[in-house]
Amino acid sequence: MKQPTIRDIPGGITAAKGIRAAGVHSGIKKTALDLALIVSDRPATVAGVTTSNRSKAAPVLLCEQQLKGGRLSAIVANSGNANACTGFQGERDAVQMRDRLAGLLDRPAGEVFVASTGVIGQRLPIAKVLSGIPDGVGRLSVGGGEAAARAIMTTDTCPKEAAVGFELDGKPVVIGGIAKGSGMIAPHLATMLCFVGTDAKISAPLLRRILRRTVEESFNAITVDGCMSTNDTVLVFANGMSETPPLKAGTPRLDVFEKALLQVLSRLARMIVMDGEGATKLIRIEVMGAPTARDAKVAAKAIANSPLVKTAFFGEDCNWGRIVSAIGASGIRFDPDCVEISVGRIPVVRKGLGLGAAAERRAAMRMRRPEFEVTVNLHGGTGGAAILTTDLSEAYVRINAGYRS
Repeated sequence: MKQPTIRDIPGGITAAKGIRAAGVHSGIKKTALDLALIVSDRPATVAGVTTSNRSKAAPVLLCEQQLKGGRLSAIVANSGNANACTGFQGERDAVQMRDRLAGLLDRPAGEVFVASTGVIGQRLPIAKVLSGIPDGVGRLSVGGGEAAARAIMTTDTCPKEAAVGFELDGKPVVIGGIAKGSGMIAPHLATMLCFVGTDAKISAPLLRRILRRTVEESFNAITVDGCMSTNDTVLVFANGMSETPPLKAGTPRLDVFEKALLQVLSRLARMIVMDGEGATKLIRIEVMGAPTARDAKVAAKAIANSPLVKTAFFGEDCNWGRIVSAIGASGIRFDPDCVEISVGRIPVVRKGLGLGAAAERRAAMRMRRPEFEVTVNLHGGTGGAAILTTDLSEAYVRINAGYRS
C-alpha cells in the first residue's frame, strides 16, 4: 500500500464529518466564553486518557467510569472552575451537566462526557452552567470549533486547533482536535484538555491502544512547570462517517491512521508548550546514550523540569553545570566523565569537562533565539528520549501569584 499524504487542513475539531461544536458564556467567567459543547451526529466509539494525579476532579472520575462503555455522543466542558476537591456535591454537579445535555440531545447519558478546568477547590456555579447548556445546543454548528476552543481556555493566550486530512481506500478521512493548556503542564498529562474527533471507523479497544501510544509520544513528552493537575483529560472519538471500512490491527491502513493521529496530538502538544505561562522560549531537550530509553526520559525530564536550568534558559546563560547537576539528581546510572553537552548545536562539554568561555558565549548567542535545542550524550548505552519544555520567567510567577484574583 502506497503511504498516502497526510496534510494539515483548517477546521479543528469540526473538520471531520458529522461533528458540530459551540462555545458560549455561561457566567462562570465575567465576560469570556466558558462553556464548550461538542456533538457527534452519529454515536462514536471513544477512547480516553486521564490524569495520573491521585487527586482527581469529579468530571475525571465520571469520565473514567463512562470510558468503559466505549461510546460517545457529546462532550460538555467548562473553564474557569475545575470542579476538583469539591466532594459529593462536585460529583453531583458533573452528573447534572451530563444529564442536562443528554436530555436536550435525546442521547443516552452514558454517552455524554464532562470535563472542567480552572480554579481548584471551589464549587461550580452549577445553576449558571445548566442555564448555559441550552444556549450552547442552540449554537452548535460545523463552524463552532474555534469558539469551543476558546471556551476551554484558562491562562491560555490563544485557542489551540489542529486537523489533518488523508485518504483511505480512495476516500477522504479527517482527524481534528482542540486543546487547552498553558500552566501546570507536566508529562503524564497536566492541566490540559484535549478533544479529538475523526470520521474514520475503528473499535474502541483498538482506538484505546493507539491513543496510549500516541499520547506517550506527544502530551507525555512535554513540560512547562513540572506540575501535574487534577483535571487532565484526552478524549478521541470516531464516528465512522467517512464510510471507509473499519480499521483493523496489524494493517498498513491502521499505521496511516496512527501516524495522522500522532501528527494532530503532537501539533496540539507543541502549541501548549509554546503558550506556556510566561514563557519566552521553546527548548527541545534530547538525551541519548543512556542505558535504557526509560533512563533517557527520566534524565530529559529532570533537565526540562529543573527551575535552575529553566531560569538559565530565560537568562540566556549557558550554565551547563546546572544540566549536569539535574542529570545527577535524576537517579539514573551514568558516568559524569563521559558526558557531552551541546546547546544550540554548539558543543560546550566533552568528556565531562567544559570547553571554555568562548564555547559558552557562542552557545549563549544561540540561546537568544525563541527556539533552540539542548543535546546530551551520556555515552552509556543506546537509550534516547526527547522532551519539549520552556524557560521560566518572572511573568510565570506573576500569572500564578494572581491566578485567583
